[in-house]
Amino acid sequence: MKGNQRRAPLAEAVEAYAAGDARPFHTPGHKQGLGAHPRLRQFITSEGLRADVSLMEELDDLHHPTGCIAEAEALAAELYGAEAAYFMVNGTSGAVHTMMLAALSPGDEVLLPRNVHRSVFNGLVLTGAVPVYLPPVMDERLGIALGITTETVSRALAEHPAARAVLVVYPNYYGVTFDLLSVTALAHARDVTVLVDEAHGPHLRFSEALPPDALSCGADLVAQSTHKLLGSLTQTSMLFRQGGRVSGEAVRRAAALLTTTSPNYLLLASLDIARLQMAVYGDDLIGRAVRLAEGVRRVVNDSPGLWCFGEEYMGRPGAEALDVTKVTVQTAWLGLSGRAAADILRRDYHIACELTDAYNVLFLLTLADREEEALFLAKSLKDLAIRHRRSPLERPHISLPELPSQAAAPREAFFAPSEAVPFLEAAGRVAAEEIAFYPPGIPVLCPGERISREILAYLREMTALGLRVTGPEDVTLTTIRVLR
Repeated sequence: MKGNQRRAPLAEAVEAYAAGDARPFHTPGHKQGLGAHPRLRQFITSEGLRADVSLMEELDDLHHPTGCIAEAEALAAELYGAEAAYFMVNGTSGAVHTMMLAALSPGDEVLLPRNVHRSVFNGLVLTGAVPVYLPPVMDERLGIALGITTETVSRALAEHPAARAVLVVYPNYYGVTFDLLSVTALAHARDVTVLVDEAHGPHLRFSEALPPDALSCGADLVAQSTHKLLGSLTQTSMLFRQGGRVSGEAVRRAAALLTTTSPNYLLLASLDIARLQMAVYGDDLIGRAVRLAEGVRRVVNDSPGLWCFGEEYMGRPGAEALDVTKVTVQTAWLGLSGRAAADILRRDYHIACELTDAYNVLFLLTLADREEEALFLAKSLKDLAIRHRRSPLERPHISLPELPSQAAAPREAFFAPSEAVPFLEAAGRVAAEEIAFYPPGIPVLCPGERISREILAYLREMTALGLRVTGPEDVTLTTIRVLR
């Protein structure tokens, strides 16, 4: 039976309670704004504070939903074509951790690309699962990692017949997708569960001009960042389930372990309203974002010194299709690093971008953007190309060393005693921390991996290029933390 997608049952319940005559002798301490400081009231408004309510009977229980939350989740599942949806208020990191705990047990092998989000590495610590890393395709022109290939997954499944799951990122941060349909078919043929971090894909379902969404490709569990590209509040996400490889009970049990017992109902209601917005207006809103993004792309590619790749760059291994609402502008031929270009855009044009790397600046066109915003962005980028042209950057060849050997599982490494040792003394030791550079953003070392001299040489080379280091305690890499 189809639900009424024009309703927002959870939001309606919160609104009704806030407008009611109950005198609050319960949490939160500000008591629907009565005790709120004026600055907090200015931030959230009096109406918003009245709706910041606690776990009351008429507002259902996120851990065991039977009322308005259950109804709201059912509407979300229906809209996205899933068997079940689960509202998340601790970000997509929490959704990723939940699906990993639901699908994996200590000691289980899980196949995953090396360029997964750091939440996946934290999930390995939580689950005790053992990673089998898959190398993504590297694109030298862009200087970034793309997706994985079907051949890579097929080979890994053959070499690791006991693997319990495949966990993939789809699409990547730059909007690039791979052949997830084929990867899912390969995994399911061996009864291997497919877990998808679709943080950057909650809008894919609402335009035929975009790649197919992960649920349409048959994935078992899919984590989406509703707040990243749709209209919910920051920190809100959804987890979707279909098929029988992971039970709903397992998902609820994992979610209960990770989710606060005092979820914020403003956040929850925003998920319900975002779903309603997409159900009623999604096709039009995302269609407009696609059109505007393509317009910006055309202007960029007509500006000497700038390049913005599009669908013409897709259709190859690791790069099946593109979410065109992700506008990646390469500035290296202007003589500007991505960081330098972003700084100029912020200072001179008051434009804040989503992401920068050594060569590129990434902009998001979403349901919020109108002709005015797209035109301003396009004109600003065109002006940047005219006013700030320099000698093209020297582009170093980025070639990752071979994957290090796994000496200890991530969970074991996390809890093991560790120490910081001088850089050169780390050779032969086991890493106790993650080390990555942007670009390409792929971890060079993960906890539990043995440090080779080849890896140390690569770390030196990347540091000399001035690339941004993320992960280690000492970002200068004067020392590296290793297991004792």
